[in-house]
Order: sequence, then structure tokens, then C-alpha cells
Amino acid sequence: MHPSPLRIRRATVDDLAALRAIWLSMRLDADALESRLTEFQVAERDGEVVGAVAFQIVRTAGLMHSEGFSDFAVADEARKLFWERLQNLAANHGVFRLWTQETSPFWLRWGFQPAGAEVLERLPEEWKQLEGAWFTLELKNEALVTAALEKQYGEFSAAEKRQSAATVARGKTFSNLIAAFFFIIGFAAIGFAVWLYLRKKSGH
Repeated sequence: MHPSPLRIRRATVDDLAALRAIWLSMRLDADALESRLTEFQVAERDGEVVGAVAFQIVRTAGLMHSEGFSDFAVADEARKLFWERLQNLAANHGVFRLWTQETSPFWLRWGFQPAGAEVLERLPEEWKQLEGAWFTLELKNEALVTAALEKQYGEFSAAEKRQSAATVARGKTFSNLIAAFFFIIGFAAIGFAVWLYLRKKSGH
């Protein structure tokens, strides 16, 4: 009989007992991780949680951490499904680069590489206190995306300035027209007053 397929879903409070058992078996800080339950995805088979991994997002960086399994026989099968889920989460939240301290060869096969000194400068401050070796995977070219955004912002700013200048010019033109209109009205009123005065003086 073939085993039921694994199902990947977000962890809920109902999973805490199973997750704590996994965390303790992996020698992870179960109390600290319990407060970060919303970061976890779980692998479930026949209603039983058999594995879990957490994914934290800080700005454009994503951290995969605290991987664990109750049965390592399902580890690689679960990791494939976890990887699909994490890629979707990264895409939906605008993540440019993934980070992890997980050392399974599986993740190295999917493109994670040891982070050199230059790349480590991009590690978010929130994670720099974590001890251990770092592995990273660039999902999008950060320099190209940043340059494209800056160019787009520059074009937008230029368009805004042109629009503002056009609005100011239209405002000045309208003001000039109003001023000319009242000047003509005033000139006509003066002329009419002079005409009345002259007419009255002439006795008409």
C-alpha cells in the first residue's frame, strides 16, 4: 500500500504539541520558536505533522530556519514541497535573496551557496547576531532591480515636475487673463465716468 501524499500548509496552534516534539528532538529552543509559530510551514501526512520549516521575511530578504522532522525518511520529499512553497512566498512578498543556516545537501543542490564576506554585508541586521555559517541564494539581481526602480522613480519625478510646471504656467496664464479682464473693465468704467462727467458739464 502506497503512503498518502504529503500536504504542506501553514502551521496553526493545533500543531504546537507536534511541533514542540520535533523542535526538542532537533535540540531547538522550543519556547522561543513557539512564539514564532506564524513563520512555520508544516508537512502533514494522514493528519499527522511529520516535518516543519520556518520562513521569516525582513524587507527583501527571506530566512529559512529551524527545519525538523519526526521521520527523516520523508525529509527529501517534504523539502521539495517546502521549497515550492517558500519560492511562492518569496515571490509574493518581493524577496530578492534567501538566507539559511541549514546544512542539508538538499538545499545546496537547489542553489544555496556559502556566503562570502562581500555577500554577508547584505545580511539584515536582525540576523547578524545568529551564530553559524551562512548560505544564500539570490532570487533576483538586487543591483539590476534597484537600478530599474531608481530609473523608474527618476522618470516619474521628471514627469511630475513637468506636470507641475505646466500647471503653474496655466495658472499664470489664467491669472494674466483675469488681470487683463479687470483692467479692461476698469478702463471702461473710467471712460464711462469721464463721458458722464463731460456730458453733465456740457448740459446734456
